[in-house]
Amino acid sequence: MSPLNTNSPLKTNSPLNTNLLLYARSRALPMTLAVLVAAAPATAWCADWLLTRSDPGPRARLPVLVLAPVLVAAAIGVGLYSHGDELDRTAVRPWWPRRGCHLLLLTALAAGLLAVAVPGEPQAYGAAAMARNVLGAVGVTALGAALIGARLSWLPMLVHTSAVFFAGQAEPGGSGAVWAWSVQPGAQRAAWWTAVALFAAGTCLYALRGARPEGPGSRR
Repeated sequence: MSPLNTNSPLKTNSPLNTNLLLYARSRALPMTLAVLVAAAPATAWCADWLLTRSDPGPRARLPVLVLAPVLVAAAIGVGLYSHGDELDRTAVRPWWPRRGCHLLLLTALAAGLLAVAVPGEPQAYGAAAMARNVLGAVGVTALGAALIGARLSWLPMLVHTSAVFFAGQAEPGGSGAVWAWSVQPGAQRAAWWTAVALFAAGTCLYALRGARPEGPGSRR
């Protein structure tokens, strides 16, 4: 019998690749990607439909500019739930780089797809406002995942969006550019700074802590 050929082209997966695969599966990454890709044509169709109304006005696409980021952020946030919390606690290498890259890549994909779906100048409710709203919405959702759990991470952003609409759509500029950043035109710098700050805070907290464990056996 011939000895075992150690130079066989058949190779097993490296521990790093195995860990990354387990991480992606535990966060339902394929499902999240499918939702993000499907959201782009749906957003484009809704935006075009609003523009075909008899009197669209300058804010005709504003509902899409506000709701679409909330929906994609919810998809990203729910996907941050870990179905195998033991994987994070027993890993040899720290998970924060993977969590950070996970959130950054999904946010970049969502912002790019939705921005293309609603082209427009920065002064209008177009691509710039959409990209900003995706950043802010994902940031708030990531904060929610770290503080209250991934399954309800969409709730804070939904509450904020509802409050902004019930309080009345703020005029561009002023203090409204901060507290009502999601309904501001794309050129408002204060709204951009607010959204970027929320995204940075949410990304850092989630990367360092992960999603809050849920269930009877959860522990932090």
